[in-house]
Amino acid sequence: MSKKNYGIIEHTADIGISVTSGDLKGLFKGAALSMFDIIAQKKDRAGSFAGKKTLQISLSADDKEELFVNWLNELLLLSATRGLIFNDLRINKLNENTIEAKAVGLDSGGFEFKKEIKAATYHGLRIEKKGKRFYAEVIFDV
Repeated sequence: MSKKNYGIIEHTADIGISVTSGDLKGLFKGAALSMFDIIAQKKDRAGSFAGKKTLQISLSADDKEELFVNWLNELLLLSATRGLIFNDLRINKLNENTIEAKAVGLDSGGFEFKKEIKAATYHGLRIEKKGKRFYAEVIFDV
C-alpha cells in the first residue's frame, strides 16, 4: 500500500480511522485504501502479483454519509467474494448521492492478513468540510 495518510481511532471493541483530503473523491478513496491497509499487507513488496482485476462500481444513496458507508461495505463484500485486496481506486463520478468508480484489486493470496474488518458502521460517522479540506471519521466492526 502507499504512504499512510490516515490515523487510527481508539475504540473499545472496534477500530476506526480518521481521513483528510482536499476533495470528496480523495476522502472516499483514502478511507477505502486505509481500510485495506489495516486488513492486509503484501507478503513480498518487490514481487509482482498475478490475478489483477478491475471492477466497475456504481452506487447511490440518500446522502453522502450513507454513500460513504455503502462504498466501504461494497468494497469489503467484493474483496471477500472475489478474493481481492484493492490497492487502487479510480473515482470517475462522485456527488452527494452517487459514486461511479473502478476498483483495482490483486489476488488476496499475495497478502498477509492483519485484521478482519466485517463492516463500516454509522456509529460515530462524521464527514465534514473544515476550511478547504474534507475530514471523515468512521468506525469499523471487527
